Amino acid sequence: MTSRSLTSDNDPAPARLTVGIVSAGRVGSALGVALERAGHVVFGVSAISDASVHRARTRLPDSEILPIEEVAARSELLLLAVPDTELAGLVRGLASAGVVRPGTIVVHTSGANGVTVLAPLVEKGALGLAIHPAMTFTGHDEDVSRLANACFGITAADEVGYAIAQSLVIEMGGEPVRVSEEHRTLYHAALAHGSNHLVTVIVDAVAALRVALSGPGLLGQQTVDEQPNGLAERLLAPLASAALDNALRRGQSALTGPVARGDADAVAAHLEALEAVDPKLAAGYRALSLRTAERVNSHPNLIDLLEGK
Repeated sequence: MTSRSLTSDNDPAPARLTVGIVSAGRVGSALGVALERAGHVVFGVSAISDASVHRARTRLPDSEILPIEEVAARSELLLLAVPDTELAGLVRGLASAGVVRPGTIVVHTSGANGVTVLAPLVEKGALGLAIHPAMTFTGHDEDVSRLANACFGITAADEVGYAIAQSLVIEMGGEPVRVSEEHRTLYHAALAHGSNHLVTVIVDAVAALRVALSGPGLLGQQTVDEQPNGLAERLLAPLASAALDNALRRGQSALTGPVARGDADAVAAHLEALEAVDPKLAAGYRALSLRTAERVNSHPNLIDLLEGK
């Protein structure tokens, strides 16, 4: 790389890159803001849906909304922030159109993919990088601020690519973490398991709490309803937050409760109560309790109960 390289021998500061983004979704628009704050110029974005157009105009007001081909053709750094299922088709389409110039840094944000998916563009002279922010995006302002505390899983074909990916992540305020191509799927599975399934557990627990708290409350107490951020959520929040913090800092030793103690009677009572609320919720509790019991090598009677023996 020549004038587009992130650093030069005479100037340790990163050079400004002309950045194009496909598309202005939650991830692309947030990373665009972070790149602009680092001194790069986001000249254009593609945006089709009303929500994407709104994000482009509010988060990146100095950027033009352009067709994908024009964004790709004018970019020194082309950021492909599209859903995993759309990435391969987009890459093939750009390669067939011949709009990406040789030497262009092409970055995708897919957690499930490494750099192999970018091969059609790499074969035409592009430098392909996988840079995945390991966080969830809401589409609100906190997305950008959270990048400062996020790790980014980066994958490249060689050490030059890793150095460039690392520089870009550091510029955006994140922490780069190297993920090999062959472990990219495992990396993505672990993140999905630890985040998406956590949401399911919390939402299930809130559903059960709403039933448990229904009926007359204390004087002045909020009525329990189906709206988020209510009494059930406030009751669960300190416990769930402490459990997550303890798990991350102390590992398996953070496990407490009847399953960890091997209390088969208490777990059986839990299953009966949950079954009365929602059999599917009870099934989820049973599956996670079994995994917990196996992890702590709990009493055989409890494992037999959870296995339905």
